[in-house]
Amino acid sequence: MLGFATFSALLPELRDLWRLTNSEAGLVASAFFAGYVATVSYWTALTDRIDGRRVYFAGSLLAAAGCAGFGLLAQGLASAIFFHLLLGAGVAATYMPGLRLLSDRVSGTAQSRAVAFYTSFFGIGTALSLLLAGAAASAWGWRSAFILGALGPAVAAFLVVFGLERVSHGTAPSQAFNLATLFPVGAWRRVLAIRAAAGYTLGYTAHCVELFGSRGWMVAFLAFSAGLHAGGDSFPWSATAIAAAVNLAAVPASILGNEVALRIGRRPWILIAMLASGAGGVALALSASLHWAVVLALLTAYSMFIMADSATLTAGLIAAAPPELRGAAMGFYSLAGFGGGMLGPTLFGAALDLAGGADRGMAWAWGYAAIGAGCLAAPLAIRLFGARRAA
Repeated sequence: MLGFATFSALLPELRDLWRLTNSEAGLVASAFFAGYVATVSYWTALTDRIDGRRVYFAGSLLAAAGCAGFGLLAQGLASAIFFHLLLGAGVAATYMPGLRLLSDRVSGTAQSRAVAFYTSFFGIGTALSLLLAGAAASAWGWRSAFILGALGPAVAAFLVVFGLERVSHGTAPSQAFNLATLFPVGAWRRVLAIRAAAGYTLGYTAHCVELFGSRGWMVAFLAFSAGLHAGGDSFPWSATAIAAAVNLAAVPASILGNEVALRIGRRPWILIAMLASGAGGVALALSASLHWAVVLALLTAYSMFIMADSATLTAGLIAAAPPELRGAAMGFYSLAGFGGGMLGPTLFGAALDLAGGADRGMAWAWGYAAIGAGCLAAPLAIRLFGARRAA
């Protein structure tokens, strides 16, 4: 994941360099998720047919190529979108297939905790990506940040292939590429017929709209807030260093959130976390002009609430899906969730433009409200769904 957040870290710089609107900058960020969504169902379903390590290896090399290509060849909106698409397609072949590799090797009550740690390390990867991008861009320019980011997936490819033993999980014989493999509609229908699996998938979609929308614009928001403090008490660290620290601080929230959910129940905890994150984003935007300590405290709390239901949603999906449908269920879950992730950055940028631009505080409030609307509406949706079920 070393190149995952490189564009987000450099968004303000590249937006100004290429004279992009906020919507166009958001579109580049969303291109990663478009590449992810376009291929994730195929990669994940493929783990039901062939050794998942081979899928992971191919995806890692594709991600490395997309990241290096961005650094070497990107010149503006169109080329940036293309290489971000490649990066997203590569990560699609590593994240959920990697989770499949893990879930095939851990079972019982330990599986929920293992999934929680796996999903939480997504935050560690994001933090390292932000930190590397900021440091490399400051020292050697923005292109070097992407080139160095390509080293991460290249190394990961060999770690997984040579570091994991093969585990047989009753896969079907390998099949050629076809639409039925890419879009296993029949299997998805069987997954969605499981009420719990459908609910976790819907919740994950709303979660990802907010998660990736906020991550995509975090550095830009910090730059905006720092600009309001020019000549006064400004932030003591760079925006990328702060974003990395905040993402790292949010990692335990996913693990601890899963532990809380095991005690009070998954649904109550998911609703609490979603309400807190949806309201927290708007509060963060309105705090932009306050002392930097207040802004950082709210940003950290907001990021932790966003992550608090991540592992719970994923563990719930895995528990709800029968073993023979687990690959298809995880593929559709990831497809729906990262489809929300594709919407988030562009939705945020469009809200900024419509509300007057990134130099207005209320525009940022509208941006955070736009990506948090699904989480704020979750309790109402559950209530209506419950009433319909009772009827």
